[in-house]
Amino acid sequence: MIRALCLIGGLTGAVGLSQFPEYSQQYLQRLGGQVDELTRDIKQLDAMALDLRIGREQRLEDMAEVPTFAADAAHWRAKIARHARLRETLIMLQDATPMERLTMPHRFADPQTAQAVWDDFTPAVPFSTAGAASAGAGFLGGWAMLAAFFAALTAPFRRMKRTADPAPKRAEPAIRADPPLSRPTLVAQAPDNRPRLAGAQR
Repeated sequence: MIRALCLIGGLTGAVGLSQFPEYSQQYLQRLGGQVDELTRDIKQLDAMALDLRIGREQRLEDMAEVPTFAADAAHWRAKIARHARLRETLIMLQDATPMERLTMPHRFADPQTAQAVWDDFTPAVPFSTAGAASAGAGFLGGWAMLAAFFAALTAPFRRMKRTADPAPKRAEPAIRADPPLSRPTLVAQAPDNRPRLAGAQR
C-alpha cells in the first residue's frame, strides 16, 4: 500500500515538474516585460531630474523633504530597488541554459511575476531534454517525500512494537561432558619358555 502511494506521489511530481521548462520560459517573458516597464518609469524620473539640472538621488532627496511628496520618494526608491533586483535576475536567467535553470528555483520567486505567469499559464508536453530531466527529478522528489512522510508516520508504532516484543533469551552454552577415559588395554605377555637353572636367581 505504501509503495503504491509513493508511486502515485512520484508520478504526480513527474507530471508537475515536467512543466518547469515551459513555466520558466513564460516567467522569463513576464520578467522581461516588467523590467522594460520599470526601465521606462525610471527614465522618466531621470528626465525630470535632468530638467531641474540635478541628479536622480538629489531629486529623491528633495522630494523626501516635502511632506506632500515624501511618500512618492519612498515609492520611487522601492521601484528602483525592484528594477535592479529583477534586472539582475533576468540577466542570470537569460544566460542560463534550460538545464541550468532547474538548479535556480530561487530566481523564480518574485510574487508579482509568478502570479502573473500562473494566471495565464498554458501547460505544454515536455519533449525537450530539460523536460525529461524535470520529470525524472519530479518523480524522485515525489517518491522520496512520501516515503519520508510515511516513515516518520510509522516510526512511533515501530518503536512501540520493539518495546512490546520481549528480548530473545540468550541460549545458555551447553556444558560439554568430558569424554570417558579409555581403560588401559592390558597386553598379554608371552610366557617365558626359556629353561631355568635350579638355584639360580634372576
